[in-house]
Amino acid sequence: MTTLPLRPRNRTTASTRSAGRSKRVNWAVVGLMAPWALGFTVFFAYPLLANVYLSLTRYDLISPATYIGLDNWAFLLHDEALLTGVRNSAWILLIGVPVKLVFAFFVALLISRARRGAGLLRTVFYLPHLMPLVAAALAFVVLLNPSSGPVNTLLSSVGIDGPLWFDDPRWAKPSLLMLDSWMVGNLMVIFLAAVLDVPQQLYEAADLDGAGKLRKLWHVTLPAVRPVLVFAAVTAAIDALQYFTQAYVVATSLSGGATTGAESLGYPNDSTLFFPVLLYKQGFRYFNMGYASVLALLLFAVSFCVAFVMLRRASRWASDM
Repeated sequence: MTTLPLRPRNRTTASTRSAGRSKRVNWAVVGLMAPWALGFTVFFAYPLLANVYLSLTRYDLISPATYIGLDNWAFLLHDEALLTGVRNSAWILLIGVPVKLVFAFFVALLISRARRGAGLLRTVFYLPHLMPLVAAALAFVVLLNPSSGPVNTLLSSVGIDGPLWFDDPRWAKPSLLMLDSWMVGNLMVIFLAAVLDVPQQLYEAADLDGAGKLRKLWHVTLPAVRPVLVFAAVTAAIDALQYFTQAYVVATSLSGGATTGAESLGYPNDSTLFFPVLLYKQGFRYFNMGYASVLALLLFAVSFCVAFVMLRRASRWASDM
């Protein structure tokens, strides 16, 4: 009995098909990544490189940029307003952020334990976050008006002399913090979802061990919601370093005839001159875009370092708990 010989496999054809399939897969990956790569290039890489270039130039938005080397960077060492901006931004970062986080978390805990009206409370505390920042800042300017505002009127009715609020350098930043704490509805909703997601079995086990409310909060609730706390803290810190709109609206609306032009920013007495306000002042009031680019790069570097340090500390906190 004779058998037909097997036809040898065409290795060249198989390898060609495999290579063609690999190319199609590679092109598919490139196509899927193209929108991200385009957005990264247009909205991050190019502006960053342009800032680096402009930081080495003298540029006023009208005349062509002139290369001046490191003169703008050297001016950092002699800019007295820079220290004021750093000091004010450090205040809102080190004091304002913890106050906002603690307040939002406390409200979330109260709502999570409410037996009636939890939906109404959640809506009431979240609604202020939906208000535009400009409108909210102007509303607080009216509420905290030293002479005719409802807050000081109410305080005077009980025999208390209210402060000057935004018109007093000592009270300007605490007044802004009151405004920010009133608008923590987004953080409250995030914390509330995290708290409600904690398994009830953990609380039952803690009750069997005789743990009180504070011990359950420290050993059960906080470890369970730690990723959410880290996310909220990092985003709140970055927002604090970019704090601009509220300070700008309050300063320009209250300065009135006392100060004009660029000097209205930071009113009163540079107490609201945060770092981004200083950046805006240099770039769009003094038209010193070269030095403003230096400040923008410095703000980017500080924001990156703060986020990096907070994430590292958060990982160590997780290992210690």
